[in-house]
Amino acid sequence: MSTADLPVLGQSGTFAERADAARNRRRILAAAAELFAAPPAGGVTMEAVARAAGVGRATLYRRYPDVASLALALLDEHERRLQEHILRGDPPLGPGAPPAERLVAFYAAMVGLLEEHAPLLLGAEVGRSRFAPGSYRFWSSHVRVLLVAAGTEDPEPLVDVLLAPLAPEVYLHQRYEHGYPAERIIAALTRLAEGVLGPVTP
Repeated sequence: MSTADLPVLGQSGTFAERADAARNRRRILAAAAELFAAPPAGGVTMEAVARAAGVGRATLYRRYPDVASLALALLDEHERRLQEHILRGDPPLGPGAPPAERLVAFYAAMVGLLEEHAPLLLGAEVGRSRFAPGSYRFWSSHVRVLLVAAGTEDPEPLVDVLLAPLAPEVYLHQRYEHGYPAERIIAALTRLAEGVLGPVTP
């Protein structure tokens, strides 16, 4: 590791990025964002990111070991915003609404995230890597809380079942292979939520 990539202690007592390391990070993330936004979804490689960012492969791999870590870094801000709404926002996405309404609102919010950032999610959450990010643990915890609040029998196995339709490869298959509009997918997810937790009051 070069000294350029080592953190330095700031005046506040926390470690701050060196200016050149921060500049490289911004270039890498900007290049990755452009590549993820361009078709084909899931076709981003580390070599392409390094080339587009104008940095050496060693510089790229020191900070981001693989494509999934790049996608997670880009997704972090979007997912944190949604998590904040779930924890402290207005109902029905936030606290205060019945479990079925909250699950329907969660599905709609996740479809919005998928619609806008599916290529990033595809880069971060394919196969077993889908279950590794902290965001999946957060979504799992949220769904589990809703199931328990509704008095659902044996809720644990249902958590992954209810999250499975939100896998990015499933969403992209429905949107672009079948051509279903987002509204139709949300309607299907609403029926799923109501089938498990009961009808949502109009």
